Amino acid sequence: MAPVLEMLDIEKSFPGVKALQGVTLTVEKGEIHALLGENGAGKSTLMKILAGAQGKDKGVIRIDGQEVEIKGPLHARELGVAIMYQELSILPQLSVAENIFLGRLPRMPSMPWLVDWKLCYQRAAELLAQVGLDIDPRTPASRLKVADQQMVEIAKAVSENAKVVVMDEPTTSLTNREVETLFRTARLLQSRGVSIVYVSHRLVEVKEICNRATVLRDGMKIGTVEVAETTSKDWVKMMVGRDLDQLFPKAPIQRGKQALRVEHVTSRKLRDVSFEAYEGEILGIAGLVGAGRSTLARTIFGAQNGATGTLEIGGTKVVIGTPLDAIQQGVALVPEDRKIQGLVLPMTVRENITLAKLRGVSRAGQLNLRREGNVAEEYVDALRIATPHIDQKTANLSGGNQQKVVLAKWLYSDANILIIDEPTRGIDVGAKAEIYALLQQLVERGKTIIMISSELPELIGMSDRILVMHEGRIAGELGRDQFSEEAIMTYASGVTY
Repeated sequence: MAPVLEMLDIEKSFPGVKALQGVTLTVEKGEIHALLGENGAGKSTLMKILAGAQGKDKGVIRIDGQEVEIKGPLHARELGVAIMYQELSILPQLSVAENIFLGRLPRMPSMPWLVDWKLCYQRAAELLAQVGLDIDPRTPASRLKVADQQMVEIAKAVSENAKVVVMDEPTTSLTNREVETLFRTARLLQSRGVSIVYVSHRLVEVKEICNRATVLRDGMKIGTVEVAETTSKDWVKMMVGRDLDQLFPKAPIQRGKQALRVEHVTSRKLRDVSFEAYEGEILGIAGLVGAGRSTLARTIFGAQNGATGTLEIGGTKVVIGTPLDAIQQGVALVPEDRKIQGLVLPMTVRENITLAKLRGVSRAGQLNLRREGNVAEEYVDALRIATPHIDQKTANLSGGNQQKVVLAKWLYSDANILIIDEPTRGIDVGAKAEIYALLQQLVERGKTIIMISSELPELIGMSDRILVMHEGRIAGELGRDQFSEEAIMTYASGVTY
């Protein structure tokens, strides 16, 4: 029996870049097949070609043994290919049912210009039940959680009788419970003969859900392996071309003086939060989605108002009402959503790096372009930001390099206290190792880092202490000798020892 999908010797070039060089991907019927690689390895380009969003330069694509030329996204869907992008394509102003049947709403047989809403809602309810989602199909999509929106995307794929479903970083914004629901649905589709191409940087998930994995590096296929017969260390070596024996380069540092003191901070989402952070320390903050971690970060940075309580920096009480106040006090926030809140994507690497301290590259209100260029080059070299030049638009960089640009911006601003929310979200394993090494270098220089993360191995591997939040309050504090995923999750769930 022919594989359900064959992409053979695919090539794709963009001006100055060869994105894919003779890449082959073969997916069997009813298989969950991982597609792995660092950011910029070619995964997204390959999937966009499959989805009809981009054309290939060379190569052959076969679906169910038949050679096809995919002319566009609609044609791809007609051929049985459905794709769930990391940025969901749900239209929030439409109902769940309308999203599922977008562009192909069922019509009244006798009056084909009218939508058969009764049939539409009935079919939508049946599809939602198949993916384990118990909601009214009339519900506006804007009211759904991200996890439920993803289930609607899957229901849409099922409704189109998809043979191949591409899931691009599907668990980035999901809780552990929601990830379990997604996995159950994926296995249900698999049992019905649907094939899934699973694109993810989370190798633990690949081990749990996938049958085989194809690894790309620098636009080329490195190999395809059986997941059960290989380890995540094997995949990492294939992805980056080297061993990453020490992903977390944590080394003990003598803690310095108190850098930040937060006392009795209370707001609509925070409940009497108090803690201290010290120079030369990485203070981890854990908690489930909605526990108040990001709210706390934004409150300290002055980006979220309405809180009471006090802040001390270097032993002196300060009032931070705006982000400008925070910057002037040497506090920086690397936000969870770097694309929207951390960067101005249409601006260049050079412009983003100097954005928080324009006075450093200006004189009498006039921007000194030569000085700005020198500063940008210095940080691009120091942080090893992979960009063809400093005037590259930041939107064109990989996720890991975008994160480095955000860090470069705050390092140039002379920030001493860095609050970093989800430092490696959506970043490949090679870039993660570089980010971790950079964080270690910063605390060795006496900086204070408050690191918020949903990835427990990351918190355990890099933190000196961990505070665990539950429902807006600090539920517990753990020293390094107390670190364990079980201890963190116990506090995060509201259970006290």
